[in-house]
Amino acid sequence: MDLEGVIHDNRIKRDSWKTVLTLAYQSLGVVYGDLSTSPLYVYKSTFAEDIQHSETNEEIYGVLSFVFWTLTLIPLVKYVFIVLRADDNGEGGTFALYSLLCRHARVSSLPNCQLADEELSEYKKDGSVSNDENVSRSSLKSTLEKCRVLQRVLLVLALIGTCMVIGDGVLTPAISVFSAVSGLELSMSKEQHQYVELPVVCAILVFLFALQHYGTHRVGFLFAPVVITWLLCISAIGLYNILYWNPHVFQALSPYYMYKFLKKTQKGGWMSLGGILLCITGSEAMFADLGHFSQLSIKIAFTFAVYPSLILAYMGQAAYLSKHHNNESDYRIGFYVSVPEKIRWPVMAIAILAAVVGSQAIITGTFSIIKQCSALGCFPKVKIVHTSSKIHGQIYIPEVNWTLMLLCLAVTVGFRNTKHMANAAGLAVITVMLVTTCLMSLVMVLCWHKNVFLAICFIFFFGSIEALYFSASLIKFLEGAWVPVALSFIFLVVMYVWHYGTLKKYEADVQNKVSINWLLSLGPTLGIVRVRGIGLIHTELVSGIPAIFSHFVTNLPAFHQVVVFLCIKSVPVPHVRPEERFLVGRVGPKEYRLYRCIARYGYRDVHKDDVEFEKDLVCSIAEFIRSERPECNMGIEDLGEDQKMTVVGTLSSNFEGIKLCEDDAYSSDMIGTSETREIEIQSPKRTRKRVRFVVPESPQIDMEVQDELRELMEAREAGMAFIMGHSYVRAKRGSSWMKKVVIDYGYDFLRKNSRGPTYALSIPHASSLEVGMVYFV
Repeated sequence: MDLEGVIHDNRIKRDSWKTVLTLAYQSLGVVYGDLSTSPLYVYKSTFAEDIQHSETNEEIYGVLSFVFWTLTLIPLVKYVFIVLRADDNGEGGTFALYSLLCRHARVSSLPNCQLADEELSEYKKDGSVSNDENVSRSSLKSTLEKCRVLQRVLLVLALIGTCMVIGDGVLTPAISVFSAVSGLELSMSKEQHQYVELPVVCAILVFLFALQHYGTHRVGFLFAPVVITWLLCISAIGLYNILYWNPHVFQALSPYYMYKFLKKTQKGGWMSLGGILLCITGSEAMFADLGHFSQLSIKIAFTFAVYPSLILAYMGQAAYLSKHHNNESDYRIGFYVSVPEKIRWPVMAIAILAAVVGSQAIITGTFSIIKQCSALGCFPKVKIVHTSSKIHGQIYIPEVNWTLMLLCLAVTVGFRNTKHMANAAGLAVITVMLVTTCLMSLVMVLCWHKNVFLAICFIFFFGSIEALYFSASLIKFLEGAWVPVALSFIFLVVMYVWHYGTLKKYEADVQNKVSINWLLSLGPTLGIVRVRGIGLIHTELVSGIPAIFSHFVTNLPAFHQVVVFLCIKSVPVPHVRPEERFLVGRVGPKEYRLYRCIARYGYRDVHKDDVEFEKDLVCSIAEFIRSERPECNMGIEDLGEDQKMTVVGTLSSNFEGIKLCEDDAYSSDMIGTSETREIEIQSPKRTRKRVRFVVPESPQIDMEVQDELRELMEAREAGMAFIMGHSYVRAKRGSSWMKKVVIDYGYDFLRKNSRGPTYALSIPHASSLEVGMVYFV
């Protein structure tokens, strides 16, 4: 499945209004499903315990004022007009901000970074670049680059935001579906309701997670119409309630009512802010899902559709409640009580569909962010299934899906009400927003080259608002808010242990790598018999000879005629263009036939299957041989190794270079034209596959290059053997007990229960060999 071309086609931002409006329409179903269902539970959660609805209407007017200004300042001003501009080459989310900072300040935690990575086209420095280096910016940058503690703090901050998003993936489906089904309480007694509601919610949740493996593209055409229908529905109901019950409710939009609300309710009003906070649940999806759409389309959808609909919905509920003060219990202040009784059942059906859509979006977003973490070495390797051949962001992770389902069911059965779920979801949401605010302030200085004073104003203004909500949510720790903290702590420990163990393993590989002098002492035959075929040695190293190679050649009497040291690495950019995929160079002199190939992938790139990857790999080596500069053939691998490596594209992107043809049967119908010619060899009859290189006619290829290409073709025809190197790390004697627990138990457990490299899953067992080494760190 070749998605690389499709990925870059999807990311081109076209200027036509038709395209923008189409993307805006699609974004309603993917981005705003969660945000648009928040009216189901905001008022009910706010008035659940801390404040009471009185006949003066000061409470309901104050809550409406808080909701209006929170929706205006956080999603509209902060996200739409500021945060959306901080995209990483079109991609958004917490890791996109972290990726930007890594490129501008060199604080990346990836151990195998190279200077050649900075030459990638998507590694560009976005933002307004000034010739005069700001003193404050320079000092901040140098401080971050020199202080390892600050770099770890920055990484942990990004991981906390990521873990809270995962926690939101557990809580959002539970509270959304529970609130949608809560309409049943108005049509049956409380005794019947408690026995019906929970089984219905659990059944819907199981059905929702069971559908994930089909992919969102199969039901995606229903998403936008469902959300649009829901937005029209709540807008119409809100407008009806305003006109029918209280046309003067718009006066409550004045900030003065917030002051009156806090003055009257005091501590109770402050604690109720945790419920008001839920009105912006899902706002972070606007930034996280930016890669699927465009800035303009998301802005149009929110500004002209979602924002006015939500304001009308909240004003309508407030208008109805301002004339109904005799509700006998807190659940009577929910959303459905303000819906006219004649249309209550159809509205509940639409609400359940909208809740499913909103839950689907956050679940898919959780899959995407875990894929990013795994690509950047911050999460154990998991199986990633691409459910769409056209939309690269639609993925499915079985282990994560069923884990989310079990956690979601546990939260639903454990709490059995929206009050505790709301406390939990509120803390998760506001933590993500606080992390975004902190990272954005750094982006403003380091990436946009703005004045430090402007960044301080940004973090002070929005940070103060979010800190107020954060404190109100944290005070409910024992009443449900502990759930996202516990979940985030577990995921944070897993992610940091994996990252720490991976870093230590790479450092051990670097310390134990073999010198070039050892290789030169073996001679062209490496001191052993060279047999036909390609030996593909997987290593994490981007330079030097891995220790597993010396371990192998000193214990076996034969090795392949062509040896390739393959490193598949992630770089801190969302995508690597196909024409920049490979870095190819030599290891040792030309007659050794040892090559190094580094395949670079972005954190959102799709890895090809093994067959296409093998073709791309062989073709990239052939193109390197053909286009190699004579002065680079020094045979010595020094500090300037990166300069000796050549950037080579994939087979599909290399239009003017060598082409690879493989036939299962021999035929002589392919003849070179005036523009291309073939290099062919006579192969034994036992060979099943014929390999041919189609090379450009000019410039002329000398005999030495032809011989090397012919030997590569012979090796490819003979087959490819995969040598998988496994490095096991153990804490050395004398290490602290914490390091022993992390390395010997934590990292070892995660390594044993995680998957190997993606491309290694489909390698034939008959063609693979695993070599293991133990390092003490």
